Amino acid sequence: MAQQAYLTETDNGGSGPDRRGTRFRRLLGRRARRFLDGWRGDRRIWRRGLVLAALALALSLVMAAHARIPNRYGNLGSLTETFLPWLGLAVPVLLVGALVRRSATALIAVVLPAVVWLNLFGGLLTDKTGSGGELMVATHNVNADNPDPARTARDVAASGADVLALEELKASAVPTYEKALASTYPHHEVVGTVGLWSKYPLSGVKAVDIKLGWTRAMRATVATPEGPVAVFVAHMPSVRVKMEAGFTARQRDKSADALGEAIADEPLPRKILLGDLNGTMNDRALNAVTSQMRSTQGAAGSGFGFSWPASFPMARIDQIMVSGVEPEASWTLPRTGSDHLPVAARVKVTTSGS
Repeated sequence: MAQQAYLTETDNGGSGPDRRGTRFRRLLGRRARRFLDGWRGDRRIWRRGLVLAALALALSLVMAAHARIPNRYGNLGSLTETFLPWLGLAVPVLLVGALVRRSATALIAVVLPAVVWLNLFGGLLTDKTGSGGELMVATHNVNADNPDPARTARDVAASGADVLALEELKASAVPTYEKALASTYPHHEVVGTVGLWSKYPLSGVKAVDIKLGWTRAMRATVATPEGPVAVFVAHMPSVRVKMEAGFTARQRDKSADALGEAIADEPLPRKILLGDLNGTMNDRALNAVTSQMRSTQGAAGSGFGFSWPASFPMARIDQIMVSGVEPEASWTLPRTGSDHLPVAARVKVTTSGS
């Protein structure tokens, strides 16, 4: 009889996890009902939050029409496009503001920038990485002031890349990179401040004039087992954000146009561009290049693949772009002694159109 009483008390009045969970659900349910009742009884939910709604609409307009933001004043359009994905962070802020203000108008308005952002970048949130690809390529701006170039060289070589491009090579550091990479890459060429290391023979190596007055771009034919591939290596001029001049990128834009012309004139159908372009795929200033090549990250990557700055990556300005070959996977490599992250990709050289 005592045992029965004990069991009855435990089932109905105990303090186990089930009962605590039930209490929590009841408390949550009461608060949710109180919250909803507050909205139902509030006749001002449509009149409050008009400023938040206006901000949401403005955000939507900026993201949807970013290509129409003029570059006339401080290259504002290119600056916006460089950090365009980060505008999505304003959506949850506006959402919280709408809830705090109990504004139905603001809540509905916040849906619009969320939809626009997902339309622009939602595809990057899925993992499109495949397992195929006969050729692995990588590129890295090693930083002229790199304190340990030998270690950086070993780190990027350990990625397993068949073809490796390096940018911002200081003349005094070139022998260090050559020595560190010699055992992995029997073929290499350095032209100006850019270089290409390959497991396969190189030919047709030449500088590419990107209208700088000194050499920061090259092309070479890589004799892969699947056939010849034209590989371009480029380091576009740096851009700066200045108080008196805004986003200064005139020289970068001029060089991008010249690089686009060189790629368009390339007779080989299979082309790969590796390098630091100092611009994102959204930046209209790179249209001469991006209009004729695909980003491996956009086509076969996982996430945004931000590469700069290495300490807290906020933009992908280091690019691997292809034409005539199929991207299979794209990713960033671990940090080295540079202020950029290395980026890598696997591509399928033998496509149906080859």
